[in-house]
Amino acid sequence: MNVSGRSLFRLSLFSALISLSTASALAQDKWTTPTPEELSMTSQPQVPGAPAVYLFREETTDDRLHMFTIYTRLKVLTEGGKEFSNVELSFARGHSGEGYNVEGIQGRTIHPDGTIIPFTGKPYEKLIEKTQGIKVMAKVFTMPDVEVGSIIEYRYRLQWDDRYLQSPDWYIQSNLWTRKGHYLWKHIDLGGWTTVTNSRGDASTAIAWMPILPAGAEVRQSRIPGADGQSTFELDVHDIPPAPEEDFMPPINSLTYRVQFYYSAYRSGDEFWKNEGKFQSKGWDKFIGPGPVVKAVVNDITLPTDTPDQKLRKIYAAVMKLENTRFTRQHSTAEEKAQGFKEVQSTDDVWTRKRGSDDQITELFVAMARAAGMKAYIAGVTSRERSLFIKGYLSFNQIDDLVAIVNVDGKEQYFDPGSRYCPYGHLDWKHTMADGIRQTDGATDFVHAPAEPYTFARTQRVADLTLDPQGALSGTITMTYSGVPGLHWRQRALQGDSASLERELRTSIENLMPPGVEVKVASINKLEEYEQPLVVNLEVKGGMGSSTGKRVILPGDIFVANAKPAFPHEKREIPVYFEYGRMIQDAVRVKFPPTLTLESFPAKENSSYEKAALYTLATETTPNSFTVRRTYALGEIIFPPAEYPKFRSFYSKMESKDQEPVVLTSAATASPAKN
Repeated sequence: MNVSGRSLFRLSLFSALISLSTASALAQDKWTTPTPEELSMTSQPQVPGAPAVYLFREETTDDRLHMFTIYTRLKVLTEGGKEFSNVELSFARGHSGEGYNVEGIQGRTIHPDGTIIPFTGKPYEKLIEKTQGIKVMAKVFTMPDVEVGSIIEYRYRLQWDDRYLQSPDWYIQSNLWTRKGHYLWKHIDLGGWTTVTNSRGDASTAIAWMPILPAGAEVRQSRIPGADGQSTFELDVHDIPPAPEEDFMPPINSLTYRVQFYYSAYRSGDEFWKNEGKFQSKGWDKFIGPGPVVKAVVNDITLPTDTPDQKLRKIYAAVMKLENTRFTRQHSTAEEKAQGFKEVQSTDDVWTRKRGSDDQITELFVAMARAAGMKAYIAGVTSRERSLFIKGYLSFNQIDDLVAIVNVDGKEQYFDPGSRYCPYGHLDWKHTMADGIRQTDGATDFVHAPAEPYTFARTQRVADLTLDPQGALSGTITMTYSGVPGLHWRQRALQGDSASLERELRTSIENLMPPGVEVKVASINKLEEYEQPLVVNLEVKGGMGSSTGKRVILPGDIFVANAKPAFPHEKREIPVYFEYGRMIQDAVRVKFPPTLTLESFPAKENSSYEKAALYTLATETTPNSFTVRRTYALGEIIFPPAEYPKFRSFYSKMESKDQEPVVLTSAATASPAKN
């Protein structure tokens, strides 16, 4: 995918301009003398119980030195805060050597009594990730003699090659409270030097930035007195709270306080997305074709008498059979050459290999739809699993995945062939309601992918159990996963072997059950039949309740017996966010021996939260059995803070009802059942 904007800028012969050495610049650095208040502090009032707090964070970017300098002062407040003494600094380099490195690591630890212990260790390197063309490494070190109350202080620099400049990103909100922060970019006015802003070689000296800042904080721009052709961008912040971190939270990591800079050849966001989108669309079309191989395949697998929907279903089934390297592995260049394959340059090459990345398979699907005579388009979206699309951030780096849009009988439908095993005509949850850029006839436009109905994510849990005279339960469980849950487990199967899949399935069921229950996977059915529900049969046994001698107390629904409150806090400032709507249906049947009689069981319940959520519970009984049926349906995924009290009340009522037990008594002491 072509990337434009702020990423990487090559300068011809720029190294000749450097008149200062990195070593002499760092020689002027001095440590900060801690104040008595910093030495004695034991907490930060705004974040009670916080493990640590940033006293000061500073980031300086110097174009003349091709260097980022990072300086950190951190106060350890609890035992848990001592973990911040373990520091890991990542860096990346390409196979040809381009990239940056971590250098000049210095540090010291200061005890509350003022004792200073300098860092004299040697960082070691470890490999984090290796992909085609890029190797991500980390330098790891541990600050010396850190204890509760210590101040950790360290600095380092990210050194770029002389051929490159990198505009900074200032991420000023972290997982800790930040008392003060200072951010500085010493920028060079490039004048006649060549600044590449995208893959086409467009040049610009214009700088843009996207700020998300607290009230009162502003980026200041000024000229450096006496420094010809050099200016600064500067930001000071104080009392920055930790980034929000709660359960059921939207993907707001892209909306934390920050400033993102980039060089841009465009005067406005609309101009950027119009022109760059058009260029990106041409790149997609060039790869898509369709070429002669794709046209021949479509001619073979479809019939002239097929309706458009029938043709598209056959095409979808064909691409779903290909190896999706997103869920298996990338094949090396050497492997490709050994099999007689050249570099992938078109969808013809993808079909010939019978494998491709998730995006390549989506592009192949569009190519085949076009070869069948249908209007088909690519849409690039930001995955909701990771982030949110922001129009004000002028970069195609936001685009994570491709989905397909096909006009079928006059109506546009969305497809997700790049998500292996996603059913025809549906989207993986992370691509639903996702934003991005799509192709149109001769242009591009913004896109908002549609939502899926909550019924597309259906889980049915059926237990058929027998209670023995000693109070132990045994029997079978059938789990039926449709839509999103089935897609999850099918994709997990691609990323491991059968043993790991069985282990994860077993663990997921055990986590629902009371402690001590043994679960065994008996069979997994329709694992590759992605248009059908995935069915998992299990065998279970163990003590699922308690006995008082005269009474046996069992959970009404064993699948929620181990549940914890979803929303324990009375107040919330962040919207409640579920990844997708869903429906869960339980049926728990328990046969009990003649020596026991039902004393009480949960009463019927039918409640809802407006039109967004529904909960029902019903019980059926016979002289020697009971059945508890439970349904939970969630139709909306976002609930703003103003709705939180009522929504939490609905959830709390549902969770309390889930915990109502079934009580059985021995026949000798039995009394009529109550409900």
